[in-house]
This record gives sequence, C-alpha cells and structure tokens, in this order.
Amino acid sequence: MEKIIDENKQGNSIILDQKNENSRKLYIESYGCQMNFSDSEIVASILTNEGFNTTQNLEEADLVLVNTCSIREKAEQTVRKRLEKFNAVKRINPNMKVGVLGCMAERLKSKFLEEEKIVDMVVGPDAYKDLPNLIQDIDDGRNAVNVILSKEETYGDIAPVRLNSNGVTAFVSITRGCDNMCTFCVVPFTRGRERSRDPQSILEEIKELVGKGFKEITLLGQNVDSYLWYGGGLKKDFEKASDMQKATAVNFAALLDMVATTYPKLRIRFSTSNPQDMTLDVIESMAKHNNICKYIHLPVQSGSNRILKEMNRLHTREEYFELIDNIKRIIPECAISQDMIAGFPTETEEDHQDTLSLMEYVKYDFGFMFAYSERPGTLAERKMEDDIPGDIKKRRLTEIINVQQKHSLYRTQEHVGKVEEVLIEGTSKKSEDHWMGRNTQNTVVVFPKDVYKIGDFVNVKINDCTAATLIGEAVGYSDNN
Repeated sequence: MEKIIDENKQGNSIILDQKNENSRKLYIESYGCQMNFSDSEIVASILTNEGFNTTQNLEEADLVLVNTCSIREKAEQTVRKRLEKFNAVKRINPNMKVGVLGCMAERLKSKFLEEEKIVDMVVGPDAYKDLPNLIQDIDDGRNAVNVILSKEETYGDIAPVRLNSNGVTAFVSITRGCDNMCTFCVVPFTRGRERSRDPQSILEEIKELVGKGFKEITLLGQNVDSYLWYGGGLKKDFEKASDMQKATAVNFAALLDMVATTYPKLRIRFSTSNPQDMTLDVIESMAKHNNICKYIHLPVQSGSNRILKEMNRLHTREEYFELIDNIKRIIPECAISQDMIAGFPTETEEDHQDTLSLMEYVKYDFGFMFAYSERPGTLAERKMEDDIPGDIKKRRLTEIINVQQKHSLYRTQEHVGKVEEVLIEGTSKKSEDHWMGRNTQNTVVVFPKDVYKIGDFVNVKINDCTAATLIGEAVGYSDNN
C-alpha cells in the first residue's frame, strides 16, 4: 500500500515548461500515490508537444484528465464525485473532453465509458505515449480506450513537465510495476510487471532538474529496492541475462551511490520500500552519503505472522524486526514510517495485538493507516471473505492511530533542542509569516521567514513540537547552499 495523496493543488506552486505557441488548454488532477503525480507530469510533457499548455482553471480547459487510484474504494469514490463536477462544467462548455488515466482506468477499462457517460477517453498507465492518437479519436467524435500493459515501457525518454512545482523538490521515476502479488493489492493488475529504467536516463533527468535549481529529488517506484538494470526487460527475466549483463547490472544500492556521488549537493529521498527486498547494501549506501536523507518508508501492513502470510507478505515479524534493528544500528538517526491495514480477513484480536506490539517495538515517526478495503480482482477478494465487521475494523484502526500519534509525538520530541538542516519548500499553511520545510528525517519544520527564501538550506534550532510538526527559529544558512 502506498501513501494516499489528495488532488495536486499545492501552495507556492508554479507550472514549468509551457509553450507560448500552444493554443489548447489541459487541466489535470492526480489522486493516489506519488507515482500518479509523476505520471501526470509525463502526460503533460507528451501533450505539451501536441499543442496543449496546462491550466489550473477547470472552466477554460479543452481537455480534462483525472489520474486515478484504485488502492481503496474511497479513492475511487472520490474520482467519481469529481467526474460529477466535470459534468457540470461540460454542460457549460460542451466542447470540453474528459479522460481518465491511471489505475482505475486500467481496472475498469471500457466499462468506464458505460458507467460514466461524461468520459470520452480511458488510458492505462503504460499507454500514455498513445495519447496523441487517442485525442485525435475523441476530436473526431469517437470514444478512445488504450489499457494495454507493457513489459518494456518506463517513459525514460520523456522529460516530465513539472506540474504545480515549488521549484525545489521533484519526483524521478526509476521503476514501474510490481511482482510481489500481495493478496490485498491491486497494483500488479493495474501497473503490470516490474521493470527498471536505464540509470543513465535517470541521471540525465536529475541533471536537468539540478540545472533548473531543484534541491531535492525523490526516486520513485512501487518497490524501489527491486530496482535492477541489466540492459532492459522484466526483473523476473534477469536469470536469462548474459554473463556480461549480469556483471554490469545496477541494483538499487548502486543507483543510490551513483546519484549521491554525482550530485553531492542534492538531497535524495526514495519511496516505496518493501521489507522483503531491502538489503543491507541499501542501508549502507544511505549511511555512506550525507545527501541521502535519513528516512525510510517501510510498509509492514500487519504485526501478525499469520496475517502476513495471508497477505502474501514474504517476510515475518521477526525478519522485519531484524531489518529495523539493522537500520537503527547503521543509521541511528534514521526515521521510519509505516503503512498498516486494520481488519484484514480473519484477523483476530490476538493478530491485532501483535500489530500494536510491533508498533511499540519500532515506534514509527509517522504512518499511513487504513481499514481493509476489498479490491476487485485481488486474491483476497476472490478467495477470502471480508469477515471483519465494520465497527471492529473502525475500533482497531482507531487504536492503531492512537498508538501512532503517541509515537509520533515521542519522535518529534527527540528533536527539541537540536539544530537541524531544513530545506525551505514554501510558506507555512497556517502562517504567512513562517516558512515550511523538512529535515532529513522528512519531518515538517516551521520557523519565522526572516531573510531566507524558498530553496535555501537553513540551520534551524528546534524549540517546540507537535506530533506532526517541529517549531523552531533559523540560526543561519547551512553549508549545503
């Protein structure tokens, strides 16, 4: 499960790479994981070359695209509500076309056209290069669908348009798809098999970002620790590669080292990791470089070995503890966050207590917690009864959230009194007089603006905290500027 993000309207934002000669307007909204936001930037790039500039004004759009998430039923309901809004605008502007992208498009395919009459176009995550042809179809009055999953497509040859950017942080996609087949997860069905992107194309994209003044990048994938470049192809076919390909293959630890060494002033993050695939060499690469942020998002989903097996999570509770211990031994200051599911089929009170005790052991910095939501097509939906009553799911989720809030406060309190480097990303949501940035542990820090500006690395003394935010005062520029 991945972090769920609401639509992509952010403060302090700009849209880069517009073309003055373009006459058509594209409005695009993104829901779900960070990968969807990254994909929307690829889509915007493709359509910029087809005569579209992006707009933040829905009413003036010639083409409206919504990049969708299927990981929970609520995410899909949110998209359907937005389509109602688009329908109201389309009644005023009947020439406006509406397309659905992403995982929900891949899951429902042409059925989307039947269920949502407003939709003119349905495009899966691997079909974005076909958008020019699909747009021609809808311009000619035909509905358009392309949801064919690819074994090769990584979009490594496309320079993304940075949508709603703060000009400081950016996503860089390094892998697509997932081979893990967790029983609750729809991602393998909507994004296909795992394949990795050429490291040289990754470095070229980062070089362009650095040249434009970006200070931090996040390497993205459904499972970044499975990154493996051996000249192209699916990860599962690596054993068939030649001896030369195997000898020169680049894994995730090597990629991290490559990026950090090439761009020593650039902050580097990554997401998402899978416990069964994170190896010691990744942790050691993090420890080796100060510019790799000391933060790992490490979803566990449950603290019960029995439930982990039912989920097809290929690690045990004990193996997860060993990984946590190694992270804390090698990088003592590393922050760790989690994904957790409450009320998975057959979960007992004992299983739930195992989850709470695991949380007590790790004491996560923060987390993303959900009640189990049955997803069509997954093994859990096909083979397991969703047998945990809603009130029990809700109560267990509340208990998980309460434990996490306690631990989040415990972790933020550890920062009080320290001076920490913060990258300024924008104005605080709560005060025009304060900056907002994040430290290496990915914790939000707010402090008075003074003489500093967006994109500065600033040393901030932490004076106070909440469970989610550090509050401080700047004491000078850091050495990283």
